[in-house]
Amino acid sequence: MKNYLEYFLVLLLINFVSLFPLNPARRIGIFLSNISYIFLFKRRKITIENLANSFPEKSIKEIKIIAKKVFQNIGITFIEFALFPKLNKKITDLVKYRNLDLMFEKCKLGKGLIMLSGHFGNWELNAFSTGYISGYPLTIIVKTQSNKLVDKLINKHRTLLGNKVVPMQNSVREILNVLNTGGVVAMLADQSAPKESVFINFFNREVATFQGPAVFALKTKAPLLMGFIIRNEDFTYEVILEEIQTNDLDDYNEQNVKILTQRHTALLEEYIRKYPHLWMWTHRRWKNVKVKQSTS
Repeated sequence: MKNYLEYFLVLLLINFVSLFPLNPARRIGIFLSNISYIFLFKRRKITIENLANSFPEKSIKEIKIIAKKVFQNIGITFIEFALFPKLNKKITDLVKYRNLDLMFEKCKLGKGLIMLSGHFGNWELNAFSTGYISGYPLTIIVKTQSNKLVDKLINKHRTLLGNKVVPMQNSVREILNVLNTGGVVAMLADQSAPKESVFINFFNREVATFQGPAVFALKTKAPLLMGFIIRNEDFTYEVILEEIQTNDLDDYNEQNVKILTQRHTALLEEYIRKYPHLWMWTHRRWKNVKVKQSTS
């Protein structure tokens, strides 16, 4: 019963915002995010703590301003995601690419391509637009939602323009198949990872980090790109693609996996420092941190 109620509420909200043009719908998203900032105490607390620990040079007033914008970014992201059926192929007017040729260049190598990003900007729009505008549909590795009805609805939106979704828990064979046939795999790797994962420096703390992107890149020799979607003041977007160098990492081994994971994590941090309000600080990213050994 709970799953049906959640599904009904999500569907009701999607249908409601679909009645509005894009900009008024975004204002609804901002309004809902401002309400969420007030009442979702636990998430607000996590966001403020994460920001304060990552930007010790900023005042608490500055931190709270960024925190509120973080919630607003999530609200706008949800509304735009809800409107994917309405946006559809109009996406070319909304999203522009600074250097899409880099993706074309790597795809033409025939080794497959790994597209990596984080929960940054409108990460759903990033994948939605990239697969369609580039002409190379993405195989997106996703975390399955606990509510199967909501999960099905979300994935229906993700695949409207030809992308494919693969549940993370069943993804290894599918990722290898896609890369070996020259396809494009898209994944996010910026959330909290198990303690058994590799520990990487992220905002001056050694934190457990998913090593999947590095493992697949080194095993298959597929190029690794990161894509960052920046929201402009007029609510259009620019996607910037960056290559993560792997040419000097010939062998697949534990050390090279750590080096490559550190490289893409450092680039993510660089963009987050430029645009802190665009990253999803509401998550307990530093749940598994390496404890420093005492020298005494």
